Amino acid sequence: MDPVIVVGAGPVGLALALGLAAQGVPSVVLDEGPGKDEPRPARTVVLREDTADLVGRLGCADLHEAGLRWTGWRSVRRKQLVRAVPLGEEEGAVPLPAPVHLAQHALTGGLRQAVARHSLVRMVPFSRIDTLEQDADGVTVHTRGPGSTWWRGSYVVGCDGARSTVRKLLDIRFPGRTAVERHAVAALRVELPWPGEALLHRAPPWRTGGAEVTARPLPDGVWRLDWLLPPRGELVTPDALITRVRDTLAGWCGDTPPYELLDTGVYTLHHRLARRWRVKRAFLAGDAAHLLGALGTQGLDEGLRDAENLAWKLAQAWHQGASELLLDSYQAERRAAVASRLRAADQSLPILRGGAGLRTLVPGSARGHDTLLADGHLGCGPLGAPPSYTYSPLSPQRAGAHTPVSTPPGAPVTDVRVTAPDGNTARLRERLGRGHMLVVLVAPGTGVWDRRHWLTAGVMPRLAEAVDGLPVKAELLLTESYPGATAHTVLLVRPDGHLVAAFSGVRPAELRAAADAARGGAAGTTEDDEAHSAGSSDRTADVN
Repeated sequence: MDPVIVVGAGPVGLALALGLAAQGVPSVVLDEGPGKDEPRPARTVVLREDTADLVGRLGCADLHEAGLRWTGWRSVRRKQLVRAVPLGEEEGAVPLPAPVHLAQHALTGGLRQAVARHSLVRMVPFSRIDTLEQDADGVTVHTRGPGSTWWRGSYVVGCDGARSTVRKLLDIRFPGRTAVERHAVAALRVELPWPGEALLHRAPPWRTGGAEVTARPLPDGVWRLDWLLPPRGELVTPDALITRVRDTLAGWCGDTPPYELLDTGVYTLHHRLARRWRVKRAFLAGDAAHLLGALGTQGLDEGLRDAENLAWKLAQAWHQGASELLLDSYQAERRAAVASRLRAADQSLPILRGGAGLRTLVPGSARGHDTLLADGHLGCGPLGAPPSYTYSPLSPQRAGAHTPVSTPPGAPVTDVRVTAPDGNTARLRERLGRGHMLVVLVAPGTGVWDRRHWLTAGVMPRLAEAVDGLPVKAELLLTESYPGATAHTVLLVRPDGHLVAAFSGVRPAELRAAADAARGGAAGTTEDDEAHSAGSSDRTADVN
């Protein structure tokens, strides 16, 4: 079978190619550029806990050396500390994971190194596509450049950014809002009073502070500073930016400390959402499908989730064939999740940026507004929490054998420690991304048993037989405990880490039905395209 063609060699395209390779699917990555990125210290990314784990699983081993995990978060309004949150620890009973902050060129470089170790991924630089054709068996694209040629693939995925050529060739509209926010940015090496902690300072008291400034730490004593600019009009000259840097450092440190300015820039954030993410054998992912980023939300985070969601579905189609429902579920799940994120940001913007008429929606004045804004930066709440595919077309019908646990169906599972039948232990997330589902038995006390005992004890033999009889490949795991689960609860988990269902005890028939639903039914299953497309549109609100 022909490889998958990935158009675009940014982090999303590389992550998709690596995700496919981990599941035995070859790909060709068409890179418009020369195959390397210019270092830009001011262009950074923040990875949430789940996407940082994904990047690590894909082979970016030095992620934690290239990036920095924040140790805390501070919110300040004028001269008053509003909130100080330790990260990587527990605030009350709720653990708050620490995001990883790193330069985007470091992330891309790490992914390129991982790609170089995979024989299933072929990188082709200086390849800009100008033609895309589809038929019943695959896709054909033409690239122009030094090696102008035709390429044949089983599927094509446009990961080629906001000005996506793939999206234009597919004639997909990309509606939304322009210039939602503007920021001036500087990367500098300096010593600040809160090492390792990120800071959000609203209404800083110095003249050039503007409405908001953030400071986010990077490795080697480097910080990225962002100043929120008025939506239109203000021209940021180099001299004006230097003045902002000096005034801001003096406001935080008492006087301007020695610093080394590494990079500067001004960027504008847009909110857009492609009308369709799939046209037959062609898909969109990352910035080609959506643009977001206001209020601390992270567009790259969502792009990496696109890649993780799509990789296992394309792998299923490549190896065993897939139903139209499974392939359509990529758009239904991911577009709905991003639309929800955009909707939350657009509803919050008037509240947080001066829309007096809506301020009553968030009671409690500055503290309530600060909590809302911090959600986007810390990966919490509607602005930042990992998506849940509650209304996925892959959700099984509710059965009497289903039992509630702390994770709702469709949500990401908790990263508990698990044991495989061979006796090896790992974190649950470490077993994801291999193209098969996970069946996890909650069995308190098994950690102190000898493996030869618990493999043949209790419900284990019956469960192993049920797993062998599933219509998809699955791995059987055990865990001592899972939040909200009782002993002998059985969890069915998708390859991307979202819970399909939880069962009270071993229920072979119900487990099989849920696994069949999660794979979208047998290969060759079809639905009326127009009816299903209309259903997907009903589930996902457009952002205009």
